[in-house]
Amino acid sequence: MRFFTRSVKPEDLADDELVNSYRTNGDVAILGKLYERYMGLVYGVCLKYLKDEELAKDAVMGIFEELVTKVKQHDIKQFRAWLYVLSRNHCLMQLRAGKKMDIVVLDEFMEFTPILHPDTDSREETMQALERCMEKLIPAQKQSVTLFYLDEKCYKDIAELTGFTLNEVKSYIQNGKRNLKICLERNGEQ
Repeated sequence: MRFFTRSVKPEDLADDELVNSYRTNGDVAILGKLYERYMGLVYGVCLKYLKDEELAKDAVMGIFEELVTKVKQHDIKQFRAWLYVLSRNHCLMQLRAGKKMDIVVLDEFMEFTPILHPDTDSREETMQALERCMEKLIPAQKQSVTLFYLDEKCYKDIAELTGFTLNEVKSYIQNGKRNLKICLERNGEQ
């Protein structure tokens, strides 16, 4: 096994040599060099399973974080094949853990509302306040928030139903949620 000298660079070493070097030294930079070789492969696997560019990018970062410990724990014969399986399994676990990955239960979303706080008047008044605040949202936000939280549609479904892009859907939901929170807080203070 070769160890790094001034004349040998990490990019000149074979995968198994980088794996062994990382196991010996624990230098994350070495692992990073190895991972760089296969980031395109990992991203492709993640995109195939998750079917969303942003989720795939997040998964690529999450998989690297897993590598930091898993490379030391497993006997890796062929890093590329092992990484492919690890990437696939990571994505499958995400899909299993979140059949409703993009869906949030309305009560969780509305945790900031007076519904869940005992010192408020009544649930009826709170629901009326929520309805009034929903009416103040711009139409795209109102439609996206309604589809997401009340109809429990995922981003992709909302995009297909409305014609918005995925990024627009995410933005409308995020901004709509923020605007609802501000509106409800103002109503609570008055």
